[in-house]
Amino acid sequence: MVEEKAITGNMAIGDVVSKYPNTINVFFKHGLGCVGCAVARFENIQQGAMAHGIDVDALINDLNQVVSQAQAA
Repeated sequence: MVEEKAITGNMAIGDVVSKYPNTINVFFKHGLGCVGCAVARFENIQQGAMAHGIDVDALINDLNQVVSQAQAA
């Protein structure tokens, strides 16, 4: 059985932060500090990560890990 990810690369950064506020520190940890800027409302995770030279897969994995831990608690 394949586990469905809560967060994918095509999701808008602003939507993710709004729905999962506990992900803010993950974005910061990966060097994506513009989670509150106007562009974050429209730019998806993959676009933002690529624009900042961030490993997209590592970022998405860490975001999903934080979300799954919060849901398990």
